[in-house]
Amino acid sequence: MHQVRRGVLMLLMVLGMSAGRAVAAVATGQAAPEFTAVDTTGTERSLSQFKGQFVVLEWFNPDCPFVKKHYHSGNMQRLQETYTGQGVVWLTVASSAPGKQGHLTPEAGSAIIAQRGSRQTALLLDPEGRVGRLYGAKTTPHLFIVNPEGRVIYAGAIDDTPSADPADIPGAVNYVQRALDQAMAGQPVSLAETTRYGCSVKY
Repeated sequence: MHQVRRGVLMLLMVLGMSAGRAVAAVATGQAAPEFTAVDTTGTERSLSQFKGQFVVLEWFNPDCPFVKKHYHSGNMQRLQETYTGQGVVWLTVASSAPGKQGHLTPEAGSAIIAQRGSRQTALLLDPEGRVGRLYGAKTTPHLFIVNPEGRVIYAGAIDDTPSADPADIPGAVNYVQRALDQAMAGQPVSLAETTRYGCSVKY
């Protein structure tokens, strides 16, 4: 049974990584595309309203085993709380289409935030996949960091360990944490693009 489960998880990872190296629709170093989306409270959020701040975009599917790894362990919430506490805007994006795995209504999204103790700035609903396709989001999770000047300075995986096992988190190198720490200290991001892993975004 364990081998079957592991095989299913590996298949999901392969599907999510089938395009190979994480190449976003917008390249790192270029201007982040403007967008407007509604969050779970019905509030419109635009990237431009956060000009002058660091912004993290995190693609999300609550039913994906790789997303569960980081949320059930509390890893994602710790990152969110750490950096929103330092003025970073953290926008989680749900781009699953209606009828597909991970699709969220405002009510379901709000319930998930409460149940998991999420600490993001907002959970954006993108059921038509406009924001996801604009950025070339391929997997859940898939993360992007936008600097205060509005340029993408990181795109890729949360860390260097592409598994769905929470036990692997303590030994992993967290790419997002490292990129934020470097950028917020005025240093160049040493690794601006990495191979994203996870479940394919369900457009």
